[in-house]
Amino acid sequence: MRLTFCGVRGSTPAPGTEFVRYGGHTSCVAVAHDGAAAPTLILDAGTGIRRVTTLLAGQPFTGTILLTHLHWDHVQGLPFFRAGDRDDATVMLLLPDQHDGTGAEEVLARAMSPPHFPIRPRELRGRWTFGTIGPGRLEAGGFTVLACEIPHKGGRTLGYRVSDGRSVAAYVTDHCPTALGPGPDGWGEYHPAAVELAAGADVVVHDAQLLAEEVAAEAAFGHAAADYAVALAGRAGARRVALFHHRPDRTDDALDELARRFAAAPVPVLVAAEEQILDV
Repeated sequence: MRLTFCGVRGSTPAPGTEFVRYGGHTSCVAVAHDGAAAPTLILDAGTGIRRVTTLLAGQPFTGTILLTHLHWDHVQGLPFFRAGDRDDATVMLLLPDQHDGTGAEEVLARAMSPPHFPIRPRELRGRWTFGTIGPGRLEAGGFTVLACEIPHKGGRTLGYRVSDGRSVAAYVTDHCPTALGPGPDGWGEYHPAAVELAAGADVVVHDAQLLAEEVAAEAAFGHAAADYAVALAGRAGARRVALFHHRPDRTDDALDELARRFAAAPVPVLVAAEEQILDV
């Protein structure tokens, strides 16, 4: 499979000259099958989803969008996804079951409807279907996906393990492992759901909004340290880790330093950048 990083920031977009090389768009990863130019699976719909339209080279999107959760930086790009908002598009959008039982379209409309936005989800053009999912297995975009619940502040959050039968990519963003205790390193617990998603994966795309020294002051916002992501990949026997969901004030130079920090890690470490392509 092929992963294209379309947005790698967390919380809010990061425009400006200090954020050019790694990019300023928020969370979105496009997944395509081997030998296929067009992605059929999109993980999250932050502002980076605008880049998926370019990948499709004028064609409509036909496939599935899987949302990990409903925070703004993971959904705000939806109405600006031109390849999905056209008459010949076919889109299945799936998001986590809500604890109060609210349906997918209704919960999306809380942010995407007047007076907050001029149109509602059902007014997107094309054939859109909205649904909810819980932990378990599903088929999406021609891939087999395992969904597991991941601790994160402010709403139900899922992590995904995506397989095409030959390769495996784990997508574990917005992960707050300290919510389950400090763990052996003080960065949070290496809990069964996270380990199951990452186990033996060819790549683990993981929340790295924090550094180890920032955990004490900032973990309450719901995120993980890059150090935790690297250690999780090592514990789970993953082949590579891609650090993702960079905090919006982490400059290009600071992310270069992050790459140097893990240059000698026991698991190869990639600091994800916008437009980067990873063949898994």
